Amino acid sequence: MQAFLKGPASISTKHVAAKEKSAAGSSGEGKRTKPIPWVEKYRPKNVDEVAFQDEVVAVLKKSLEGADLPNLLFYGPPGTGKTSTILAAARELFGPDLFRQRVLELNASDERGIQVIREKVKAFAQLTASGSRSDGKMCPPFKIVILDEADSMTSAAQAALRRTMEKESKTTRFCLICNYISRIIEPLTSRCSKFRFKPLSDSIQQQRLLDVSEKEHVKINNEAVSYLVKVSEGDLRKAITFLQSATRLMGGKEITEKIITEIAGVIPKETIDELLLGCQSGSFEKLETLAKNLISEGFAVAQLVNQLHDTVVESEDYSDKQKSAIAEKLAEVDKCLADGADEFLQLMSLCALVMQQLTQNI
Repeated sequence: MQAFLKGPASISTKHVAAKEKSAAGSSGEGKRTKPIPWVEKYRPKNVDEVAFQDEVVAVLKKSLEGADLPNLLFYGPPGTGKTSTILAAARELFGPDLFRQRVLELNASDERGIQVIREKVKAFAQLTASGSRSDGKMCPPFKIVILDEADSMTSAAQAALRRTMEKESKTTRFCLICNYISRIIEPLTSRCSKFRFKPLSDSIQQQRLLDVSEKEHVKINNEAVSYLVKVSEGDLRKAITFLQSATRLMGGKEITEKIITEIAGVIPKETIDELLLGCQSGSFEKLETLAKNLISEGFAVAQLVNQLHDTVVESEDYSDKQKSAIAEKLAEVDKCLADGADEFLQLMSLCALVMQQLTQNI
């Protein structure tokens, strides 16, 4: 009887042990092969790793040394390191243990109406910050509220925020992040130290992309990297994402300019030249065929507007009068597309004006 009772028990304990072992093994394997987007993987871990934004880095370094931190307003184009900078600074200030308790981050995807500002933000701001870091380093006696993409907040929510900023100045610092500073109300901008994040220079972007390529063992030549920088227009996040997409597509082969053109959705130069030649021919039927082909190939007309602007402005084949007329039409078409107009009709309208300008005698 005893043997009978012992048997299943020993089997069950062995089974549990084996199960735990396999679970541990699988979790270990999972850790090893856990895929992370390169944008997150190479996000700056500390303030020193932030590229090209010297003024902001200098101010944050001083605050990390023990000086007080003002309310901050970061503005500038996307992909220049605004969110990464404040998150890296907060991690250095509070350490990994206190980071979650001391930092409240609200993004545009979160609800940030007047009610949330009055309740959630106000309640967080009123909490007193005390205690020291587990590693023994000095910990500042304040919390940080990060409002990412603050320019998409309503004016009422921004107005509700200004009183909280003033009242809770002893225990809380606010960091507003936006692309367009003109959309932030004046009372908020006057309460913050403003920092403009510049679009990253080509050389800085190239260096970062080459570093990522080296660490990820990506085969890419310097010409392709330069083209990638040009296509991403100062947005390092976009450039790294394109690089990762191109790497996955090529599967270990060398990345070329052609692949980057495909990934980025850039319209090839030959297609734009063909369209301009069609405009010069004066044949409306030919132009209609070219426009239909462009749309059916899946190219975005908004992208064409951007590229056509650069082509026309940089070209020496057109007079100043022609350039000004075409540029005015490009602006009009861009506005209509942003408002949701039909792509084909806008493209035909643009091409008709370009044809008129190129075929008439000046």
